[in-house]
Amino acid sequence: MKKIKFFIVAAISSLLMMTSCNYLDVSDYFEDTLNIDSVFHKKVNVEKFLWGAAALLPDESNIFKHGYYPSIMGSDEGFTMWESSYYPQRLPIDEITADNMGSMNIWTAMYQVIRKANTIFTRIDECKDLTAQDKREIVGYAHFLRGYAYYFLLMSYGPILNAGDEVYATNLDPEAYQKYRSTYDESVEYICNELETAASYIPPVVPINVFGRPTKGAAYGLIARVRVYAASPLYNGGQASRTYFSNFKRKSDGVYYVSQEYDEKKWAVAAAACKRVMEMNYSLHTIEKREDTPELPLGITYDQNYYKDWPEGAAGIDHYRSYAEMFNGETLGFKNTEYVFGKNSGAVRDGTDLAFPAQFGGWNCMSIPQKIIDNYKMIDGYDINNSSDLYPYTEEGFTTTDRAFSGYTIRPNVNNMYLNREPRFYASIGFSGCLWPMNSTTENGKFMQQAFYSKDGNSGSSAATQGDKRNYPITGYVPKKYIHQDDAWSGTNSAVLSKSFPIVRYADILLMYAECLNNLTQSHTVSIGETEYTFTRDKDEIRKAFNQVRYRSGLPGLTENQLNNADAFFEALKVERMVEFLHEGLRYYDVRRWGIVKEEEAKPIMGMDTDKTERGGYYNRVICNYSTVRNRVFKDKMILLPIDRQEIKRVLTLDQNPGWEN
Repeated sequence: MKKIKFFIVAAISSLLMMTSCNYLDVSDYFEDTLNIDSVFHKKVNVEKFLWGAAALLPDESNIFKHGYYPSIMGSDEGFTMWESSYYPQRLPIDEITADNMGSMNIWTAMYQVIRKANTIFTRIDECKDLTAQDKREIVGYAHFLRGYAYYFLLMSYGPILNAGDEVYATNLDPEAYQKYRSTYDESVEYICNELETAASYIPPVVPINVFGRPTKGAAYGLIARVRVYAASPLYNGGQASRTYFSNFKRKSDGVYYVSQEYDEKKWAVAAAACKRVMEMNYSLHTIEKREDTPELPLGITYDQNYYKDWPEGAAGIDHYRSYAEMFNGETLGFKNTEYVFGKNSGAVRDGTDLAFPAQFGGWNCMSIPQKIIDNYKMIDGYDINNSSDLYPYTEEGFTTTDRAFSGYTIRPNVNNMYLNREPRFYASIGFSGCLWPMNSTTENGKFMQQAFYSKDGNSGSSAATQGDKRNYPITGYVPKKYIHQDDAWSGTNSAVLSKSFPIVRYADILLMYAECLNNLTQSHTVSIGETEYTFTRDKDEIRKAFNQVRYRSGLPGLTENQLNNADAFFEALKVERMVEFLHEGLRYYDVRRWGIVKEEEAKPIMGMDTDKTERGGYYNRVICNYSTVRNRVFKDKMILLPIDRQEIKRVLTLDQNPGWEN
């Protein structure tokens, strides 16, 4: 009988989907097709209904394979040569259309979440076995889910279509579903209001067994991000907004979807949103100095605080472990004080196989461009093109002995260009000659192995084995950020540690706060929640926030020129965010909101010459000669993703994003 009931319901649902708007459809998440009226008879059913809605949200941590947003492979920080297998990287080679978005098409699912939240608001009073506190939390989480769903829509598509509080029937006349999109600023205000409401109901912490469930801090952290993005040039009357949105107007009234007038006060509002999180109980993840922690580099004179103990300076902590153990599984997510909003992630764990050498059970196919590598600084904070005499940068010669620090080992036959780099480099990047400990396996030949990516190397093109032999990193670099020294994908007793993923990290809050202050030219008094703040371009505040991130990485802080000059600070910020948040899904949005995506994408993707042998030319920089790279192009339409063309056809008042109309 249950099967018969299922097929009848499925048939009716299919009919409704053909005659109504997908963005208002909602499926039933109970296996026994529980009637919606029965949901609100019991607390347990209401909770299933709530978290069933949450299950429809995109997995923010699915950044490597088939994620909902372009993230890594749609930006300039990584790619594979398997372009057909990983959909997001079709965007930069102009193979995405409004008819074919693959995993990035989240429109319908987000409105299903929204409709479920609206159903809860409408009917929760019907559930008589809910206490007042139960109702409060469920309503709070429903507001969070609704705000979060709109957040995802805003990030992907820009201005939202606000469905309000209505729970539309799915069999109304088409006219009932015709709605106009909100402007970007209207969208931001609605999302922030939803998250503010959620924060007033949901708890500040959650039990260990439900780590990943949103908290008050998570709501505040997302508000901070939304406010910072809204203040950025793309959405705040900057040159970028004029470049991409000068003709983007609402059909109904001719209003610009994205403001063409600059409002500096938005930066102050965003600063207040960041400051509020900074006044909570979050801190950067650090590990105390150990016996094998290297001493701080000598010769730093321009930063008077550098040699002070953490957090006033960089002394007293292990910089490699402080950064690496946040991502590789060593520090459990629920214990990480830096996670403003985080989750356990099977997607990140499983995605590590893309970087593992093929002979050790991996796919060996994720490549990182040379541009990223060259932006990692030397250990004393100098750029590789302007290195110091104490810690010079050279591409000549190779190591001849082991060099060990903080549990990390550089073996012989590693090019000297990879010596004396900042700790985040070693925590994040796999380079030719890099050691893969793989300590969990006990099988000889499967642990403590070096991977070489040259043509004659054990992980280079000549050793490629899969399919048409594209399972090697064509740039000569792979990501190791989420890989623990115990992780092994093959061999006797091999195991891969569980991973967690930061959706909002305290380091992001600190750098966004410094960015907000840097963009102020006058004093602004603003309120957020019940607190009033006054902000100016306060150099001491910028220094304090920004330098915490630098000190944790073992580097000296900002120079006086960078503190005194807004443009110089911005240049430092761009590099810092590129390195600090490598492969966390933020760069795709950063280069867009700053309006620099076109110039960044115009730079050729370069790497080592993997067609050459290790000692026969491999270490020369070359432009990668592969179609996924060679055919990359940035078109103005790519600033936002397209709305599914079927939705545009169903809702005639729904304006398509610029450039995707045809």
